[in-house]
Amino acid sequence: QVQLVESGGGLVQAGDSLRLSCAASGRTFSSYAMGWFRQAPGKEREFVAVISWSGGSTYYADSVKGRFTISRDNAKKMVYLQMNNLKPEDTAVYYCAASDDIGVLPFEFEYWGQGTQVTVSS
Repeated sequence: QVQLVESGGGLVQAGDSLRLSCAASGRTFSSYAMGWFRQAPGKEREFVAVISWSGGSTYYADSVKGRFTISRDNAKKMVYLQMNNLKPEDTAVYYCAASDDIGVLPFEFEYWGQGTQVTVSS
């Protein structure tokens, strides 16, 4: 089992950068693919990025490709989401999630954090 805690959210202006962190606990962290999802008010939870257990494979939503970078440090049991050139439409609660296999749909992820709010003002 894996417990996940996100941090690093906040209020920023359009064009700014933020780095989200996800701290994991549990012995088998390095065996999980890790993803970031987000949910804006009144909208469904959507895929942002995912990274394989080794870090060798990454995938991004088209809306963030070229602006966001997902990374992980298995020794520290951490996952990161570097977000550059933020836009107002990036405003959402961002969730970290763990899955047995790499995926892009919320139901494919077994474990979830509580989320961290990111607000981008124009």
